[in-house]
Amino acid sequence: MAASEQIEVELKFDVDASTDAPDLRVLPGVVGAREPETFQLDATYFDTENLDLASNKITMRRRTGGHDSGWHLKRPTAIAGARRELQVGFDEAPDEVTPPTALTDPVRVLIRSRPLIPVAVISTQRTVTTLLGAGDEPIAELAADLVTAQSLLPGGHSSQWAEWEFELLGDTGNNRLLKAASRMLTRAGGREPSSASKLARAIGATPAVSNTVPGLGKNPTALDLVLTDLATHRNALLAWDPQVRVDAYDAVHQMRVSSRRLRSVLTGFKGVLDDEKTTHLDGELRLLARILGDARDSEVQIDIDISLLEGEDVSDALRAALVGQEEIGHERALRVAHAAMNSDRYFALLDDIDELIADPPTGPLAEATAEAAADKSIGRSRKRIRQEQNRLAALPEGSDEWLEQLHVVRKKAKRLRYRVDAVAPLGKKHHHRAGKVAKVIQTALGDVNDALINRQRIAELVAQAQSGELRLEPRDLFVLGRVDTRQAAAMQRAIGTYSSVLKDL
Repeated sequence: MAASEQIEVELKFDVDASTDAPDLRVLPGVVGAREPETFQLDATYFDTENLDLASNKITMRRRTGGHDSGWHLKRPTAIAGARRELQVGFDEAPDEVTPPTALTDPVRVLIRSRPLIPVAVISTQRTVTTLLGAGDEPIAELAADLVTAQSLLPGGHSSQWAEWEFELLGDTGNNRLLKAASRMLTRAGGREPSSASKLARAIGATPAVSNTVPGLGKNPTALDLVLTDLATHRNALLAWDPQVRVDAYDAVHQMRVSSRRLRSVLTGFKGVLDDEKTTHLDGELRLLARILGDARDSEVQIDIDISLLEGEDVSDALRAALVGQEEIGHERALRVAHAAMNSDRYFALLDDIDELIADPPTGPLAEATAEAAADKSIGRSRKRIRQEQNRLAALPEGSDEWLEQLHVVRKKAKRLRYRVDAVAPLGKKHHHRAGKVAKVIQTALGDVNDALINRQRIAELVAQAQSGELRLEPRDLFVLGRVDTRQAAAMQRAIGTYSSVLKDL
């Protein structure tokens, strides 16, 4: 469904209804103004029964009147005073009671399977004055609003008020104009707004935001450390979810990492939480990471395949066989991931994580010091890597079993990295050093794994060409042989890098 998005930068003021707006044509960069226009705006605001959107400073509405009738979703940005506004017109979304998916998908991770219901109706008599800059370009507008609101929540009330909204148009970074307008509107009678939005004023207090990171404090316990880490990675998961839904660059990777980091915290600090009550979360997070992994692996392989043939003179048939098939697989894996992310099972997982952080089932080591818990977790992880390395040393180098064991060592190194990152707020240098070594091991053995996969795919293509299943030109086979040689050399370099840091672990 077609949607348009823009960054909205505005100032908001409470004002007495009888106060006239000042003449803003004296503001810097303003050369004129259009005649004021008056509109009647009628909006219905939607949220869950728990006000999951409002508690995250997000509003969703269906509004008639004015130049932008339609469905609107407003979300915070990192810029002070700015919000992202996503709009869908009535021609695309005529239903009066069902918000369009173009607006619900970006916040699905917050509303989950809970239905959206009307929570307020707001009528606004708006008088808009558009300010013009050079060339008669609109650069800002002042909206003088008389507002009547009715909360539809249980025990809700009606209210009336007046306010001014000054919004930048075009150049949303015009801070000079914004500051001058703020001073002028304040002198004219504008006051600090009592609420951040019309909806917030209409419905009153909202539940506390559930995604607050608790923080460690001065003398943190093991439980403090675990809850801080869980909240941090939960928030990252929530932030990347909407990006995965639109296949944004690197989003699948980052969401997968977030799910793995959550698992690492749950499994890496034994005894801090009640293990029996968190086991199911570990399993669900493992499944989520696996589903995302299919899409991530194909995404990575596409980039690798493109780089393998970069600068090479090959036929379209070879490019299609190497890259095209992987792209088809990536699209299929994304569809599977999106389906999983719209399932009740996924939403139940998110609810369970929230509940765990809000009301953690503690284990016998919850009150241990965070430093002691960190040392124990890092020490145990380093020991397991050494054990896997010893198993590797007992296998014939280059054998299938040896290559499989390299992958096991890599996974253990990745787990150590995650645990080092989890205890990073404690600032211990010996943990940091262990993490650096783990990163070298993980990266080097990842390169080995990539080269191994590439060589296997090259061998499959050559076999298909020899059997007649795949029609390649002679130059293609020559290129494949050259690429295979480069990959073999890359494997040896990566194994050398890995071997060079073993003594430092």
